[in-house]
Amino acid sequence: LPPFIRTPAINLIGPKCYRTLVENLDLYDELCLKFAISKVLGVGIVLGGAIVKLPQLVTLLSSQSGHGVSVIAYILETAATIISLVYSARQGFSFSTYGEGLFISIQNILITLLIMYFARRRAALVGLIGLIIVGCYSLFTTSSSTLAILQALTIPLNLLSKVPQIASNFKKKSTGQLSAFAVFNYLLGSLARVFTTITEVSDPLVLWGYVLAVVLNAVLVIQMVIYWTGAKKGQVKPRKHKRR
Repeated sequence: LPPFIRTPAINLIGPKCYRTLVENLDLYDELCLKFAISKVLGVGIVLGGAIVKLPQLVTLLSSQSGHGVSVIAYILETAATIISLVYSARQGFSFSTYGEGLFISIQNILITLLIMYFARRRAALVGLIGLIIVGCYSLFTTSSSTLAILQALTIPLNLLSKVPQIASNFKKKSTGQLSAFAVFNYLLGSLARVFTTITEVSDPLVLWGYVLAVVLNAVLVIQMVIYWTGAKKGQVKPRKHKRR
């Protein structure tokens, strides 16, 4: 392989697995194969994380409304994502196992600020910006033991972040301005993250967080399918008037 392909591949999966899988074409080495799949999935998730919330941002900007999108859910999700991001970085985990958290956090913050802006909650918007700055600084300076406790708290935080959105969807029998692209990709991403975490990160706090994410994202996907189907059935086709 040319150097511009070989060098990144070696950096990604390591010289041993590169030699085994690429040079020797030995696909029966289970450890190297799982590791390589995990790395490729991880990079894909990180790249996907950079765009996963863009449709939601576009939807909000085009509609000039946050109707159907729970601001509380986004605040809680953002808090949990930032905590996990800092925890993983400080633990020294590979960026491919958590990097999407950086991009998702940025997009979530923008979405939350837009919802508040369109709702004319300007004071809350300014307060949230200040809280984010102080919170991020505190996470990077707090002790490792405190950060581990906060990481454990991301599990109930993730639960609370999705429950308001799920409850809102159920009450309104609609997913409002919620982006289908984001919801479906979140489910696929969280499923892949369970695999990469088991393969590369021996940390039960991180693993159970992703397992919970799979369950909650699956509920949102089911709601998307049910309410879309119901909406289509409820549409009444206009009658054609016969010409006399």
